[in-house]
Amino acid sequence: MIAAHLPALQVVIPLIAAPVCLLLHHSGLVWGFAPLVSWSTLGIAAALLDQVLASGTISYAMGNWAAPWGIEYRIDVLNGFVLLIVAGIGAVVMPFARTSVRREIPADRISLFYTAYLLCLAGLLGITITGDAFNLFVFLEISSLSSYILISLGKDRRALTAAYRYLVMGTIGATFILIGVGLLYMMTGTLNMADLANRIPPVADTRTVRAAFAFLTVGTGLKLALFPLHLWLPNAYAYAPSVVTAFLAATATKVAVYILLRFFFTVFGATMIFESLPFGEILMALAVLGILAASSVAIIQNDVKRLLAYSSVAQIGYMVLGISFASVTGLTAGIVHLFNHAMTKGGLFLVMGCLVFRAGSARISDLEGIGKQMPWTMAAFVVGGLSLIGIPLTVGFISKWYLILAAIEQGWWPVAAVVLIGSLLAVIYIWRVIEVAYFRPWPRDRAPVAEAPLDMLIPTWTLIGLTIYFGLHTSLTVGVASQAAESLLGATP
Repeated sequence: MIAAHLPALQVVIPLIAAPVCLLLHHSGLVWGFAPLVSWSTLGIAAALLDQVLASGTISYAMGNWAAPWGIEYRIDVLNGFVLLIVAGIGAVVMPFARTSVRREIPADRISLFYTAYLLCLAGLLGITITGDAFNLFVFLEISSLSSYILISLGKDRRALTAAYRYLVMGTIGATFILIGVGLLYMMTGTLNMADLANRIPPVADTRTVRAAFAFLTVGTGLKLALFPLHLWLPNAYAYAPSVVTAFLAATATKVAVYILLRFFFTVFGATMIFESLPFGEILMALAVLGILAASSVAIIQNDVKRLLAYSSVAQIGYMVLGISFASVTGLTAGIVHLFNHAMTKGGLFLVMGCLVFRAGSARISDLEGIGKQMPWTMAAFVVGGLSLIGIPLTVGFISKWYLILAAIEQGWWPVAAVVLIGSLLAVIYIWRVIEVAYFRPWPRDRAPVAEAPLDMLIPTWTLIGLTIYFGLHTSLTVGVASQAAESLLGATP
């Protein structure tokens, strides 16, 4: 009986559990409760994906009101995969928080942190699972509002400024998305995404539908930090508490890319987006500019968290580049990079949490000789850095290999070259950190530091280890991504 209600429980459990954290003022009780909730969402997400792969798309009518009259939760291969990513990151990052938040967040705000964390998790899962366009907006606001709180909890006063900038940009993005959804409702009389897909083709050439598409694209572009709409991201990642940065970097922008995929291919359809409109070329140009510009800016950063933040803008460029090809290989590359980048960047930001915990700083100049002081932590950074570069045996190589294949398939050799140039730029900014950490001596006037605590190293190495495991065993990631790509393009029922 419970199995039939797993789609609802996926969102309801963290949503109800979030305010309970405020009642558990003692941080030990909060920490024991929150991981239980996050790991239960992972179990549900894994069960849902397994069911989808075995039996096909799942449709769950909330309150037994059939779609399109009621709100439908609809799980196919694509969002089942994204659910697993979000829930998996949420579960793995949570144990890291126990020690990290005590150092970076005031004691009286720890219960608030766990409340906002679970609300954000519930919002991201809700965005991914819902089949209703307005319901998507509601969950988007839940995740966004809790994200602003999480970022503002950083001890550095600049975290407040970063949260405020994110609030302003995020509100603009959400408003654009709401206007787009409203225009679609005006033209079709429905909010259900599957129903929208059936009703839009007859009115696809109208100005109203095209305006809706424009509003949704720009609004989602702001949320996913698509170049040049990324200005909120570097400061948000740099000044938020380390565990918050790791969680948001690995989930929030990935869910926004999912929104883009869902609206482009399910609601509007590939024919309208890439044939009736010259949007593929525009998207490709923005992706290429994002890869080159953000990677170049990352090279000159002095703070490693900001360096990785600009790297994230470039990695989003890779995902959007895959989408712009509008081919099975290109979409496979973009979707598999959702998973791969979540593991890699989540692990790297957890590394930064370990470094901040022991060294007290994320500035490159303050990490001289840290490689010998914290060997396990820096080894994780090296492996994660190799994945960002795209070295074979890591997940980064898998993503870039499929991107290059997609570019060559369509004769876009210069675009394939951009992917390689992006990797070379990644070598430079990753090497800057490695050179300081391993090839410079530990300052004599500084006391030695110990390795990071085990409860921080285990989650870090879990994500970093997955970058190697899924770099060698690609049947789940590439298999599911290619199946999702075929479904989005209508190649399979």
